[in-house]
Amino acid sequence: MNSPIAPARRIRSFVLRQGRITLAQNGALEKLWPVYGLTPEQPFEPRLAFGREAPLILEIGFGNGESLARMAAASPEKNFLGIEVHRPGVGHLLIKIEELGLENVRIYCADAMEILQTRIANGSLAGMQVFFPDPWHKKRHHKRRLVNAEFIRLVSDKLAPGGILHCATDWEDYARQMLEVMAGCERLRNRAGGNRYCERPKQRPLTKFEQRGCRLGHGVWDLLFERL
Repeated sequence: MNSPIAPARRIRSFVLRQGRITLAQNGALEKLWPVYGLTPEQPFEPRLAFGREAPLILEIGFGNGESLARMAAASPEKNFLGIEVHRPGVGHLLIKIEELGLENVRIYCADAMEILQTRIANGSLAGMQVFFPDPWHKKRHHKRRLVNAEFIRLVSDKLAPGGILHCATDWEDYARQMLEVMAGCERLRNRAGGNRYCERPKQRPLTKFEQRGCRLGHGVWDLLFERL
């Protein structure tokens, strides 16, 4: 009898690292995760998760959550859903949620592709944000980059008409790849026109990492594409 063929293993865009969790982050995880955390095993119903209906913005890989918290504070009329695999970052965002008194943020600590595929309804997102994803700068690792043609097709399914996909990177080679695959999706339109990048919109906070890069002369490329 022939052995069944195992399904191809998906190449992940991240590597789980056991980062150090501070006492404050661990305390926030214990205290606040039951309030703001979501489990991948349960269906995602935005109205139930947030207790209201509002435009939903999804951010993948929010890092330490500083910029996500600031955007949520600046736009209380919107709901923000963050996905991050690293627990220290999740703990830090929970601290910021409590500090700022935010009620419009919910969090997954999970693989974003799995959440997108299984928990986010088509046409349900007013916006998607991917800021400074791992560039996997070595050429042999480019296949690990999150923003590729498959990812863009999936995102275009999840965005509502008029919804915005906003990506940013400080790696020029990755910026060119992002622009190519986003421009190649017939469902999306470049808000900058042609094959151009956007100026950083004021609603995307300038991070400390980015400020340091600017002082050193490093470039940052923003891309905003609208779902047709």
